[in-house]
Parts: sequence; structure tokens; C-alpha cells
Amino acid sequence: MKKGFLIDMDGVIYSGDDMIPGADKFIHTLQKEKIPFLFMTNNSQRTPLDAVNKVAKMGIKIKEENVYTSAMATAWFLSFMNPNGTAYVLGEGGLITSLHQHGYTMVNHSPDFVVVGEGRNFTLEMVNTAVDMILSGSKFIATNLDPSPKKKGWSNLGIKAVVAMIEEATGKKAFSVGKPSPVMMRSARKYLGLEARETIIIGDTMDTDILGGVQLGYSTILTLSGVSKPEDLKDYAFKPEMIIDSVAHLDVKKALEL
Repeated sequence: MKKGFLIDMDGVIYSGDDMIPGADKFIHTLQKEKIPFLFMTNNSQRTPLDAVNKVAKMGIKIKEENVYTSAMATAWFLSFMNPNGTAYVLGEGGLITSLHQHGYTMVNHSPDFVVVGEGRNFTLEMVNTAVDMILSGSKFIATNLDPSPKKKGWSNLGIKAVVAMIEEATGKKAFSVGKPSPVMMRSARKYLGLEARETIIIGDTMDTDILGGVQLGYSTILTLSGVSKPEDLKDYAFKPEMIIDSVAHLDVKKALEL
């Protein structure tokens, strides 16, 4: 039985602009052994090419087909729900590109959907416009519900903060597509061409990657190279099947036996 990996990026492959030591050798091993893998990120700003270029600077060579973003999952979901629809977007780059690629038109009046993704360029006036649209009947979509990092000097609010503001103003809950939503977890797996029992997910976050994997019956590997610490596991009713310090310490053959 073939198996493959869904791999989170930030905290697993790199931290900020620095590669996590050994990540390049891990990816090279997968490529050498022809093991299917997909970088899976909740970041909706980046296009797959942006992600390719980012890791290339760290010495990791991948193709665009090795990247799956929440923007791609969101565009696929909307095209499935309402083909060739319209959207008002609070977001940038990768999200707008993905929506266009799935036949969506960006509009400023009476959209089918209001879509919120990462971005630094939308204004409070645009947020007010989004609120009016939702109150007039447009459906409310979030590419993900990642929180703000709560660090001084951070210049980009987490989507969760922006979504919370709009939810309070409209009384409407956003439907989130990104991890740990089954929408993205399942569409990423299908994009990679695997069945659930063939899928192994590697992530550094219990609340997204590991939770999503457990819910869908994927094998799960938690790496401690990102946000999660060993003492955090006691707070959860579920657990990963394997815990590693980083992907540099992962025995690929053993992982494939999960």
C-alpha cells in the first residue's frame, strides 16, 4: 500500500525565514524514494509559486504541485458550492488568484460570498462594506481561523481577529475552510491522490494539523520544532501517533508503517 505525507510548513520546515535544521534532507529523502508529499499551509496570501520560492532560498527544491494552500481549498469549495459565482475579498495574492482560477469574479456589490483571508492592505472601510454585504445576504467564508501570534511588533492580524470583528457586527458565523476543517484536510488528501488510510500528516500544532488528522483517520506525527511542547499534550483528549523533535529525527520507514 502506497503512503504519503501532508506536511505543515511553518514550524515543521521553517521558522520565519530560517529552515529548521534537517528539513532539506527529509524532503530530499521523500523525493529520492518517490514518496508522495504535499506542503499544506493555512496561509492564503501566498501562491504555490511563492511557497516554492521561499523554500528554494533555504535549499529545498520543490514544484508548485507540491504545495496546497487554504486559498486553493477555499476556491475549490466555493466552486463546488456555487460554480462561477462572485466574491468580495478581504485578502490578497494567492486567494484572489485561486478564486479566479476556479471561475470566480471579484465584485464590489451583492456578492455570493464575502471571503476573508490574510492581508495587510484591506481597510476598516472594506470591513464595514463586508458587514453590510453579509447583512444583505452574502455568505461569510474564512480561509482559516488562525489566531494572531500575540507578539509585539506583529504587523498582520490573525484572521481569527478580523473574523471575530465581522461576526460580532453581523451576528453571523463564518464558515472556515482551512485546517483543521475536514474541507481542506480532505481536499488536500485528494489532491495528493491518496486514501485516508494512506495519509500521514506532520504538524507542529495540536489544534490544527493533529486534530484534523485524528478526525479524518489519518496517521499523525507531531513535531516539537514549532509551537507545541510535550507538556501541552496533557490538555488534549486526543494524541498523535508519533512525536518527534523535528523532521530531521523522523525515521521515514517507521513513519510509513503507521
